[in-house]
Amino acid sequence: MGSTKEEMDLPHTKVKDGIIIQVKVIPRSSKKEIAGVEDNTIKIKLTAPPVEGAANEQLIDLLSEEFNIKKSSIIILKGESSRHKTVKIVGVNL
Repeated sequence: MGSTKEEMDLPHTKVKDGIIIQVKVIPRSSKKEIAGVEDNTIKIKLTAPPVEGAANEQLIDLLSEEFNIKKSSIIILKGESSRHKTVKIVGVNL
């Protein structure tokens, strides 16, 4: 099982309505989990392939479960078609 946010210190930037995180997704993995932190970037393994937004959708699902928030509170600001993404999570304070 992957680590939860309580077990590791996730690098983030605070903004007035939440946080911004840098994410590197690893699509087509054997399981979906937060796989750790490398160079201030959160590595996230996803089982979905990077086609037709499937990996982005699964990323949002995983983050909403991890932070226990609604999917609509998670916004991919940059990198929708890249493995490196900038993600805003509204209503979360770490």
